[in-house]
Formats: sequence, structure tokens, C-alpha cells
Amino acid sequence: MDIKEINNYGQELIVRLNLKTSPVAVRLIPAGGEIPTEVKKVEETMRHCQMIDRVRRTGEEFYSLVEDQMCKGGAASMGLGTMPGKVGSGEFYYKGLNHFSNINAARRTVENAPMLPPNSTEAILYGALDKASFEPDVAVVICNPRQIMLLTQAIMYKRGGRLEVGFAGKQSVCSDGVVQAYRDGQVGITVGCSGSRAYTEIADEEMTIGIPVELLPDITEALAKICPN
Repeated sequence: MDIKEINNYGQELIVRLNLKTSPVAVRLIPAGGEIPTEVKKVEETMRHCQMIDRVRRTGEEFYSLVEDQMCKGGAASMGLGTMPGKVGSGEFYYKGLNHFSNINAARRTVENAPMLPPNSTEAILYGALDKASFEPDVAVVICNPRQIMLLTQAIMYKRGGRLEVGFAGKQSVCSDGVVQAYRDGQVGITVGCSGSRAYTEIADEEMTIGIPVELLPDITEALAKICPN
């Protein structure tokens, strides 16, 4: 796919689903890879979920390095840097947030989250899918449950069956929304996490879906059949 095609898919998603904000193009630059010279560096330190939320609303385009990512756990799940010890062990979720009854429950949850190897990613590129200047790996769409339903129906349109997704209310926009789609080639659907709900403008009634970019042609073709008007 060339970039113009990808931009068209982004516009098609906006129109067919009546999205209020843009799908976000995300590209992971592998360690040692080159960052496109036309993409500027983000100007402030933010969390990954904040970058996604900002881009979907503003249409900006930028890249971030590990030092630009405020949430090191989320960054590490995408291979940008290394996982902080207390996050990787589950201690942060157990003692810090009081989200688990014991450390082992917290540890198992973190260990089962989709993650990339430490320091395997050089940089992460963000842009609006309908006008990005780079070819993304994943399209992240934040929308309401009905729109998620339509996307699910579009994914099932040709192959049928059932859509198997997993989430735990942790590392949602990073691990569930990006890594699962990037690593496994599978759609990731997630309900959000405490961080993405607290530090962004993602509404209570919105969910997140990460789509491998290679699935966009079939999905947009199916959407034209499912919701033609």
C-alpha cells in the first residue's frame, strides 16, 4: 500500500463510521532504524495515550523517543526502553494502585500483557491516518461501542468466525491497542486503563481498537457494504 491509499482508508473510516476524531497512524521504528526527516520530534513529554488522544483531535504528526514518553511502563511495552522494575514485577499495580489482592495476581497480569523486547524500538511515529506522511504499522481508533461493533462486523465480513481479544484494564492504549496488533497481526480491542482514563480526554463511553494496517483494505471494503450511507 502506498501512503495515498492509507490516507484514503483513514478518510473512509471517518465517513463510514461517522467518527468525531481521526484514526491515528502509529509506526514503530526498530532499533537502529531511520526516522523520516519530514516528521518532527514531539515538543513535550507526554504519555503514549496522551499522544494518541492529542493526534486524533489535532491531526498533528510527530515522533517520540524514550525520553519523550512520560509513562515508562507503556513505552517499554512497545519496546521503547526497559520496563521499570516495580511495574514489571506487579508491585506498582498491587501496592501503588491497590488494583490486586496480592502480588502474584498483579505479576501474572503484567506478564501476560502483549510486549515487545526491551530496547527493540528506536522511535514511535504518530499521525492522523487520513493525512499521515508515513506508512503506519497500526491504526488506532478511539470510538464508541456501536462503532466498535461495526468494525468488528467488518473484520468478520469475509472470514466469519469469532473475534478473540484479551484485555485486563492495564496498559490499554499501548499494549492492547498497539503491541497486540503490531506483534500478532490481530485486532486489539480494549476498554481502557486507569492511566488512559485519567490523563486524556477519552470519554467514559469510548473504547479503543488497534488494527494492523494490512487489514484496512478488507475492513473498509466491508464497511461500504455494512453501512453504505
